[in-house]
Amino acid sequence: MMVQIDFGAILEVRRQPKGLTITTTVNWLIKPFTMFAIAWFFLMVVFAPFIPEELGREYLAGAILLGAAPCTAMVFVWSYLTRGDAAYTLVQVAVNDLIMLFAFAPIVVLLLGVSNITVPWDTVALSVLLYIVIPLAAGYITRVTLIRRHGIEWFDNVFMKRIGSITPAALILTIVLLFAFQGERILSNPLHILLIAIPLTIQTFLIFFIAYGWGWAWRVPHRVAAPGALIATSNFFELAVAAAIALFGLQSGAALATVVGVLVEVPVMLALVRIANRSRGRFRAEQAAPPTAT
Repeated sequence: MMVQIDFGAILEVRRQPKGLTITTTVNWLIKPFTMFAIAWFFLMVVFAPFIPEELGREYLAGAILLGAAPCTAMVFVWSYLTRGDAAYTLVQVAVNDLIMLFAFAPIVVLLLGVSNITVPWDTVALSVLLYIVIPLAAGYITRVTLIRRHGIEWFDNVFMKRIGSITPAALILTIVLLFAFQGERILSNPLHILLIAIPLTIQTFLIFFIAYGWGWAWRVPHRVAAPGALIATSNFFELAVAAAIALFGLQSGAALATVVGVLVEVPVMLALVRIANRSRGRFRAEQAAPPTAT
């Protein structure tokens, strides 16, 4: 997915600055903290009779990792399903990835610290390096090198089509492996899976309606507001799972909570896509988007 990101497209933000303002504000100033508050309230207070305190903290840690990792991979799918502005979606993803380089680790350490969970800074930083910096750099270098050698038309129409099947195949493989490693725990703790899913689902709907409602109030076109709200809502679960395993271990409650996030995300996001499409008429009339180089 990283090879699709054109950082030069960031200059196009001037077309719809409101859309990017909404997405980045919700992603980094609202979402991590509402995730912490909602997950803490349910896992540590409401569900305390059903979940041991120490295990509840591990589940809370997994929820925090999900909340601090906005989506990058599935964004293009949600944008396509809502007939979003593909070029502008690219802008939003590029800006989010750059912010994530610097914001993910401090937010995670801060919120885990508030939860009385101490984690080493170097382990969090290593997770950022392995799962954000290296893939992002590799994608950028690959993109720039191939475009210089073969041109943008060959890159878009030949190279991207050839590797197009790799992304969904790798995503499916990742999900299969996640559930394979956590399968026994999922089957042996169905109640815990349900309890973890409740705050994650509430958080998902809350963030969507904050971002989507803000876009409507600001009169942002639907083709920008809908994918922008879905970007803010969904999670970079691959990063969250990897960080949970690195920080707490493969069999930890934190890792299980991030896997539950995968379980919750796809059906809930599809429901939100339907809501966005059915409410398209409530937004101002769409205007044809100006052509943008990608």
